[in-house]
Amino acid sequence: MSKHERLLDVLHSTAQGLHVAGTMDGATMRDFDALCLTPVQDYTAAQIKHLRLRFKASQAVFAAYLNISTSTVQKWEQGQKHPNGPSLKLLNLADRKGLDVLA
Repeated sequence: MSKHERLLDVLHSTAQGLHVAGTMDGATMRDFDALCLTPVQDYTAAQIKHLRLRFKASQAVFAAYLNISTSTVQKWEQGQKHPNGPSLKLLNLADRKGLDVLA
């Protein structure tokens, strides 16, 4: 976990304490929750391939972890398609935490 992530965790924990104590209303807490979300990074074709190779996974295995087709991984790595939505979030999660969190 990076320093930035640790700091956000501490700040979020403090805000939750303030909310529980009644000094922070629900709307402010929801806004704070949204601000503390980790931004979703975009990946280039080369970055996706590098990520897959870092895990020593075939395209088929990588696709299975992400619950997508092998042809989608192929198209991402060739730059013909780009991940978005849930697939992009899963790539970010795998990048930060490893493929095992998707198993």
